[in-house]
Amino acid sequence: MLDFSISESLRLVLRTFPFMLLRMAVYFGIAAAYVVATGGSAGLGFGIGALADARAAGAFWGAIGGFSLTTFVLWWLREYILYLVKAGHIAALVQLYDGRAFPAGQGQIGHAIGVVQQRFIEISVLFVVDRLVLGVIRTLVGLANFANMILPGTGGAVVSIVNAILQVAVGFVDEIILAYNIRTRATDPFAGAKDALILYAQNHWKMIKNALLLSAIAYGLAFVVFLFALTPAAAFAYASPSGSSIVTILLAAVFAWSVKQAFLEPFIIASLMQAYFRTVDGQKPDAAWDGHLTERSGHFRELKAKIGTAPK
Repeated sequence: MLDFSISESLRLVLRTFPFMLLRMAVYFGIAAAYVVATGGSAGLGFGIGALADARAAGAFWGAIGGFSLTTFVLWWLREYILYLVKAGHIAALVQLYDGRAFPAGQGQIGHAIGVVQQRFIEISVLFVVDRLVLGVIRTLVGLANFANMILPGTGGAVVSIVNAILQVAVGFVDEIILAYNIRTRATDPFAGAKDALILYAQNHWKMIKNALLLSAIAYGLAFVVFLFALTPAAAFAYASPSGSSIVTILLAAVFAWSVKQAFLEPFIIASLMQAYFRTVDGQKPDAAWDGHLTERSGHFRELKAKIGTAPK
């Protein structure tokens, strides 16, 4: 039985249409940047390689260099993408989930980002909270022994594989913790994240069940998109000087990732947000789980140590 409503998730996502347009612009812009950088660098490498009669090798390494440089730039910009796109969209989803209208005369994106700025005065604070939450969740996967619960009596290799899958499935938990912070209007983002993580931990089996299902759907659809993208990606790669199958795969993977980020991720977040809020409403953080996480997770201890340090 699902702990969320698919129709409600779709309703929430569609009502945040301005953010969907923003996500499309950002993530498909990223995909276009990869295409331009990869193709342009391949052409540059082809020209340089011609000087040493190594055109194919020059084009290949040029394409790889352009792809890698784009990846590095995006890695550097990840905090701003998280702050302006993801966090703002989550704030809008939370407001709609609670049945609150947006202020008259103020755009949805501007208002939602303003809400995020009230909770996180500095971009770096949001990024630190996000990093620590993901670290705690990785510990929780092992602490709760999910793999042995799903496949009791299996060997170490199987458990490792299942745990790896679970680590991917819980990759959206940081967004749910952020949603809790925004919904409860926590004055201290570190304290809010601590309480949200404890509530997640004490309901871990229900939450991981929903995360597994939604992740399977999202990554399954993304893989289908990847397969469809291989043909146009191959046409581009072979029309460029590199002509490489590796470039084809990389470009198809980037396009599939862009589709997942732009369209599938908002649905997953809206669904997990429903499941989480429905489950934890009325609950108090369990001191026993607080102790478990404090004992086993260095990231959780670091999170607790930062309570009271965020700029006001």
